[in-house]
Amino acid sequence: MTALRLGFVGLGQIGLPMAKRLVGWPGGLTVHDVVEEPVAELVASGAFAATDVADLARRCDVLSVMVRDDDQVRAVLHAALPSAAPGLVVAVHSTVAPTTPAELAEAAAPYDVAVVDAPVSGGAMGAADGTLALMVGGSDADVERCREPFALLGSTVVHAGPLGAGTRMKLARNLMHFVAFTAASEAQRLAAASGLDLRALGEVVRHTDAVTGGPGAIMHRDTVAPIEPDDFWYGVMDHVRSLGEKDLDLAIGLADELGVDVPLARLARTGLAPGLGLPPRPEGDLP
Repeated sequence: MTALRLGFVGLGQIGLPMAKRLVGWPGGLTVHDVVEEPVAELVASGAFAATDVADLARRCDVLSVMVRDDDQVRAVLHAALPSAAPGLVVAVHSTVAPTTPAELAEAAAPYDVAVVDAPVSGGAMGAADGTLALMVGGSDADVERCREPFALLGSTVVHAGPLGAGTRMKLARNLMHFVAFTAASEAQRLAAASGLDLRALGEVVRHTDAVTGGPGAIMHRDTVAPIEPDDFWYGVMDHVRSLGEKDLDLAIGLADELGVDVPLARLARTGLAPGLGLPPRPEGDLP
């Protein structure tokens, strides 16, 4: 069986190290970017350069797209379609709006070109060492066609569901990511008001999250429905709730004493139990 020919467009902070992982692929890698330097770097490593997106589409069977936003993804697809060979799979690694993958697939269908949405998580470091997580939406056949090259890009490749599911999973993942960043800034304000070393706090957070799994430590159930009292997870989550509510009460009390605004902590105090699938504490038990 002839090896797939790979193409990659969008050689930025994450796209360039992703593409480097594909250099040496048996079917060859062809790349394109509006900036010349990363293209030259990849060509020096053994990749081929396309003159433009249309040329790139002619020369590959799987085209990875890692550009900035929805408009750029649309522009790449529409430039690629007229010259694409039937059967091309366009893999969109950019994080786009939930409706964009279906829109792209509709535009590609008359050309017999398939689209999968395959956003990534893990940043430039994960891209460089091949430990990204790829969340892929698309048909079984289209996802299977991409599976081997995707395995070079990431150590976790999840087929999230039909087209669009990868994007929805990435948005859910990033919601937690950036809400956590906001919570971290809240914790830093509390630590600063307490006279603590913020870099030392960051070191502790990174260390313990690596040990415990961070927020993902509670994400083992396949439903968000309330937990029945006889379910195994009830006792586990009730223990988490007890520790969390105690520590949140103490942190909120410290914040009040120091005059630090901690709205996310207060929201977490009321939302922790139902978020874990447990009934809330009596109202009078809240701070």
